[in-house]
Amino acid sequence: MTKFKVPAVPMEGGLSHYFRQIWAFPVLTEAQEQDYAMRWRHSGDVEAAHHLVTSHLRLVAKIAMGYRGYGVPVSDLISEGNIGLMKAVKKFEPERGFRLATYAMWWIRAAITEYILRSWSMVKMGTLATQKKLFFSLRRIKRQLNIVDSGELSPEQAEELAREMSVAESDVIEMNRRLSVRDLSLNAPMSRDKEEGAEFQDALVDEGPSPESLTADREESSFRRTLVHDAMNTLPERERHILAERWLADEPKTLEELGTVYGISRERVRQLEARALDKVRKAVTAALLPPQAVPA
Repeated sequence: MTKFKVPAVPMEGGLSHYFRQIWAFPVLTEAQEQDYAMRWRHSGDVEAAHHLVTSHLRLVAKIAMGYRGYGVPVSDLISEGNIGLMKAVKKFEPERGFRLATYAMWWIRAAITEYILRSWSMVKMGTLATQKKLFFSLRRIKRQLNIVDSGELSPEQAEELAREMSVAESDVIEMNRRLSVRDLSLNAPMSRDKEEGAEFQDALVDEGPSPESLTADREESSFRRTLVHDAMNTLPERERHILAERWLADEPKTLEELGTVYGISRERVRQLEARALDKVRKAVTAALLPPQAVPA
């Protein structure tokens, strides 16, 4: 739709002034609405579209106010609703005999609810009809059933809600948890006292190993690899090759394949492999023992 000027929605506060502005636009009669809609639809009359939009801005505000309580600024809800209104005006077919308000309210609600779903969490909310129904109806149904909105649902409450809304209990429990906790920035202050400067990320505990432990593990692993390498270098060439092909290769060879290479039986390859492993284990064990513990 061609851009035209409508009252700007204030970013923060100042909504009362915005409401006074939009309430100043006249409500169109059915005849006026039909005339403007025909002019816009058939000849692209921007002025006619402007009248259609501005006369329904109060409808957007009314619908947006009904979605307070989801942690999204009302000004943002109104802005998204206005976008939905403009889409409705663009697609409105006056020949069908309906009033624009009846048609536009669905576009306005769709724009607002989609924005709330996008804004609620960094984790994408479900877009299925049942999930949207749960998101926007769960709190209302809980109030109707006198279920206190205090966190986790009991099995009996989840069953009652699922039966009332005709959805699975698991869906009710999951959505209730999503509604109970909002995303929190790791940089959010833990105290209102700005001088303290502590943020939530400062209180997080890393359950993983410490850098010192990781360094020690890397050094230990490197040391053991060196011992194994040195031990294998003491083996006869055939045993070293069999051990390398069976234990160190990306695609280990079978006993039959190695038997074919050396012209020996599968069982003989197995025996050589076992003997080589035993030699390597003993060599590594001896290298790890303190000097005084090494057998004479």
